[in-house]
Amino acid sequence: KRRNVYKVAVAYAVVGWLLIQAASIILPAFEAPAWTMKILIAALAIGFPLAVVLAWAFEITPEGIVRSDDVSPNESITRKTGRKLTATIVVVAVIAAGMFAFQFTQVGTHLRGVPNIQPKADHGRPSGVSLPISEKSIAVLPLVNTSADVANDYFSDGLSEELIAVLAKIPGLKIIGRSSSFLFKGKSDDSRTIGEKLGVTNLLEGSVRKQGDRVRIVAELINAADGRALWSETYDRELKDVFAVQSDIATAVTDQLKIKLLGAPAKSDAAPSNDNLAAYNALQQGTFYFRLSTEEGTRKATEFYGEAIRLDPNYALAHAKSIPCLETTRGHVVGWRR
Repeated sequence: KRRNVYKVAVAYAVVGWLLIQAASIILPAFEAPAWTMKILIAALAIGFPLAVVLAWAFEITPEGIVRSDDVSPNESITRKTGRKLTATIVVVAVIAAGMFAFQFTQVGTHLRGVPNIQPKADHGRPSGVSLPISEKSIAVLPLVNTSADVANDYFSDGLSEELIAVLAKIPGLKIIGRSSSFLFKGKSDDSRTIGEKLGVTNLLEGSVRKQGDRVRIVAELINAADGRALWSETYDRELKDVFAVQSDIATAVTDQLKIKLLGAPAKSDAAPSNDNLAAYNALQQGTFYFRLSTEEGTRKATEFYGEAIRLDPNYALAHAKSIPCLETTRGHVVGWRR
């Protein structure tokens, strides 16, 4: 206590906090990189124990900084130094309180300037109640790969994407895109939360188990509001029938949602444009590895896309997906040479 260790610690913490607040305002104005703030915070964190140790081991005297053990109690001016530290803490605390009050006032002013938009109270619905979500809406959640080999993720992800593409062709059905649906891959959110976030009343979920030349697909249509299963089906097929399975699932879901279609969908609407299973399989593996966004993943993706093109030279989608993959690979090579 005589050495003002506590006061030094408090003063350091308060001043450090003030520096961080000031930096958060000044650094963006000069377009400083994000790592600048990280370095400042790390430096302050490292300096804190050093400041405490120095406050314990040394003392400021009229002759300069000397070891505390070399200063007699009669010659010590720690009380005077302590009063200065107290004044510093008070001043910085007042400045910090002022900054906090200013930020709070700014937030309040901004919120007051934003209109409070609520649905109109019509048809007997009280104000503030959100509009109902269309019953003809669905999100295809990523099918879970239950195979022993995690490398089969490419197959379950690819099947999920194909189902989204098939359902998107149905008139009058609201289907959530891949980028939104795949945000819940590996997550444990309940159906109500997912439905509210995606704005749908129905969820299509399930699992894929691939073993050799056989595949088992379990599909289940869920009511997002209460988690109730509306429909469920298990498909055991050879891989050559996977396109037909996609059509079966899409047809069953549309029946459950009671969507009036303009006649039965033609096979060309439900099946992918390419009927070469080996080429399709290579394409899906290439897509899986390319999305890893790594140099090794890009290299493997290039190989699989090339294999798909070799198996079916007229596979337009394989040609299209190989272009950004090749450009990325070329960028890696140029960067390595430089």
